[in-house]
Amino acid sequence: MEDMAYSKNPYLPRVRMSAVLLVRRGWSVRQTARYIGVSPGTVSKWMRKASLLTDGRDGIPTLSSRPYTTPNRISPKVEKAVIKERKRTNRCGQVIHHVLTTKYGISVSLSTVHRVLDRNGLTKKYSPWKRRHVLLPRPDIVLPGDLLELDTIHQMIKLSKRMYVYTMIDLASRWAYAWASERINVWRSLKFIEKSKKESKFAFRAIQTDHGQEFSQHFTERVGIIHRHSRVRKPNDNGHVERFNRTLKEECLDGLPKSINIYNRTMETYLNHYNTKRPHMGINYLTPLEKIRELFPRS
Repeated sequence: MEDMAYSKNPYLPRVRMSAVLLVRRGWSVRQTARYIGVSPGTVSKWMRKASLLTDGRDGIPTLSSRPYTTPNRISPKVEKAVIKERKRTNRCGQVIHHVLTTKYGISVSLSTVHRVLDRNGLTKKYSPWKRRHVLLPRPDIVLPGDLLELDTIHQMIKLSKRMYVYTMIDLASRWAYAWASERINVWRSLKFIEKSKKESKFAFRAIQTDHGQEFSQHFTERVGIIHRHSRVRKPNDNGHVERFNRTLKEECLDGLPKSINIYNRTMETYLNHYNTKRPHMGINYLTPLEKIRELFPRS
């Protein structure tokens, strides 16, 4: 454990004070340092800091890592020029940097321009209309319904027209479901959940999706069960449903006419085969239905 000045560990102040109390109760500095996992010099520094405290009940606080002086800090004149150019043209940092260096002869780096814009609140972090997702921990997967992964397959019909296939797979049993739709949005995502609940033999407790518009925060608030999102640009988080998408396309959808009715009729037959007759390597060559009966003997 290093005594990093900018550490955000909330327990570190109490750990420091615990080390000081051990020394005050008779432990040597070396023995305490070996016990805590720091150098003896660090413990001695904590002792000096503790002697200056009037009340140590909250521990030895973490001090700011900000330097006392910043000789290389950008001058106020240059900072004002960056801000003025941004407000005048509302252009990006690259354009502002180009204008300042070529037109006004101001020597400043591009990264400095971006920092100035950022600390003055002149950068657009994200759309103010987009509602952010709350990151939830991944649940333990023991029984069917503990976690299901959802995704959508995009299929081109014409040059500017698409159709979509909602897909779902249960991680415990590998039970799967799919449904074709002409559009994707929150309402159709909720409808897909309701249709899949009617087809399944178990209750849904948690689902996991990517950050697509059809699985937005509005979907989270209306779905009625735990909804967590995969990490951004981490497709492996939804690896099970991504693999099912490939299987569904290779064994069922490839070669079919691009028609929602044909897709849904064909997938109904294929999913019955997939869930009741097709052995799955991920569950020791059982079918999803056999796995469900193994986990739920009475079902």
